[in-house]
Amino acid sequence: MANSYFSNYSHSRFLANSSQTASATQPLPSPQAPPKSRLPSSKHFSTSISNSSSSDRSNSKEKTSNGSSSPSALEPHPLRTTISSWVFWFRQQRTPGNKLISYEQGIKKISAFASIESFWSLWTHLASPSALQPTTDYLLFHDGVRRPVWEDPVNISGGKWIIRLKKGVSDRIWEDLVLAVLGDQFDECRQTEENGDAVNDSSWEDSSDPGAELPEICGCTISVRQSEDIISLWNRLDGDVKVREKIRDTIRKVLHLPPSTIMEYKSNNDSMQDKSSFRNSAIDRTPLS
Repeated sequence: MANSYFSNYSHSRFLANSSQTASATQPLPSPQAPPKSRLPSSKHFSTSISNSSSSDRSNSKEKTSNGSSSPSALEPHPLRTTISSWVFWFRQQRTPGNKLISYEQGIKKISAFASIESFWSLWTHLASPSALQPTTDYLLFHDGVRRPVWEDPVNISGGKWIIRLKKGVSDRIWEDLVLAVLGDQFDECRQTEENGDAVNDSSWEDSSDPGAELPEICGCTISVRQSEDIISLWNRLDGDVKVREKIRDTIRKVLHLPPSTIMEYKSNNDSMQDKSSFRNSAIDRTPLS
């Protein structure tokens, strides 16, 4: 039952308190190795990731030197070839003292990752959206986006698809969207030439891999609000209607959206004009095919 009500962080505190109470009233069990430290650096992210990673690397090196594990088995599995890494960000509109701060000031970088292993190590330490306070956002963007804002050079000519969710359903849908983005489910959503080949846009380069192809999907976000949760998928080019439609249809497919789902689209230029991510967005009324 505890898993249904507590995030990873609050759950660990709950179990810790329970174990302390039990030790005061019951005989001590047989000696066991002390658990790894899970002292959090913030409410949403535990520093045990870096500690456990360094410990795991030491154990891996020791295994390799003893010949019990092959080097190939210890190599991380990259998420994809066209993006060197992805970055999770966190934004809170109000500080703990309830003081309103600007959008830019509220954005904090959580961590970057480039492999399946590092993603799951991070993901399992993030609180679920349902555990976040209102006016809090999670943002996931590839590392070509320097800051997850409208004005970023990669984002400025693009826009985003928007889906408003009732409270209580966002945890699963947010996870499905993140996995779809990282799993290349939107790879076919890009500009194509007449022969069907993807257009190679050389106006952008991955800083760690010059000549890397620019992806159409910039990232995705979830915005926790008082009466609803809002997910959005950001794309690079607002002006290409066919690409936008491909993205819309792919979202419907990977999230298994019902026919009654209302989707909206808003360009980042419009957001810069009215200083809003979600107000005055265009409602898409295209029926499901």
